[in-house]
Amino acid sequence: MANLQVEICGVKFKNPVIAASGTFGFGREFNLLYDISVLGGISTKGMTLEPRQGNPVPRIAEGSSVILNAVGLQNPGVEHFIKEDLPFLRKKGVVIIANVAGKTLEDYGQICARLDGLVDMVELNISCPNVRAGGMALGIRPENINEVTKLSKANLSKTPLIVKLSPNVESIATNAKAAEDGGADCISLINTLTGMVIDIERRKPIIANNTGGVSGAGIKPIAVRMVYEASHAVKIPVIGMGGITSGEDAIEFMMAGARAVQVGTANFSDGNAMPKIIAGMNKWLDRHGINDINEIVNTLTLN
Repeated sequence: MANLQVEICGVKFKNPVIAASGTFGFGREFNLLYDISVLGGISTKGMTLEPRQGNPVPRIAEGSSVILNAVGLQNPGVEHFIKEDLPFLRKKGVVIIANVAGKTLEDYGQICARLDGLVDMVELNISCPNVRAGGMALGIRPENINEVTKLSKANLSKTPLIVKLSPNVESIATNAKAAEDGGADCISLINTLTGMVIDIERRKPIIANNTGGVSGAGIKPIAVRMVYEASHAVKIPVIGMGGITSGEDAIEFMMAGARAVQVGTANFSDGNAMPKIIAGMNKWLDRHGINDINEIVNTLTLN
C-alpha cells in the first residue's frame, strides 16, 4: 500500500480525496453507506450567513455524461452548521473545509470571521453560476477575485483560505494569479460550467432557472486542462476537480498539477464512489511501483 497522505497549507490529509461542495451535504447521509472517516476531507455544502431556500424547482436536469443543477445555494446557514453539523464532522476525523458564499463582499468577510479557527480550511465559492447576485460577478473578473480574496483573507487569522475558481472565464491562469495575489493560500477548480437543457416538446428549458451548472464525467478534459494551466500560473497549491469517477481520473488531475482532488457528481451515481476512487489510486500506485502519492504531482510531460 502506497502512502496517500498529502499536506496542503500545513493541513494534513490522510489521502487526497475530498468530497466536493454541494454533492455531499454535511456528510451525514453518506455516513449511513460507509464510514466517511476514510475520506481525506469534506468540503461542506455551500453556506451563507443566513439560511437560503434556493431556486424554484425543477432545478436538476440530465445531459449526456453530465448533470445540470440550479439549486441556488439552499442551505441552513452558518450558525446551524456550527451548532449541528460541525460537531459531527469533528468526530469523523476528516479535514473540514467550510465552503462559503455571499451576495456581497461584506458577507464573505463576516462569514469568514465567524468560521475562523473553527474549521480546518475555508473555501470561497465565488463562481457559482446559479446565484444572480454576487457570486457570478465576483468569480469572473480578476480584479473582483482579488478584492474578495483580500477581504476574506483579512478576516482569517487562523484558517487557510482556498479560492474556488469558475471555468466561465477568459483566462483561468489570470484569475488563478489574481487569487494568489489577493492572499489565497490555495485554489480549487473547476466549479461548474454554465449550460442549458431544453424540453423540445414544451420548447422551454427544463430547469426553472433556465440555465444551470454543468458537472459530471463529460467535463473532465476541460477541467484537467484548466488545472494544468492554473497550477503553472501560481506557486500556491491547487486542488483539482471536474468529472472524476475513478482512481485513474484522480491520478490524471494530480499529474496535471493538483495536490489533491475533489469528487462531486460521481457520488450521485454511486454512493460508494469515493472509497472506490481511493482504492483505485492505491492499486494504480502499487501497479507502477510508486510508494508515495506525492511523487506523481505535476509530472506531466507535454508532447
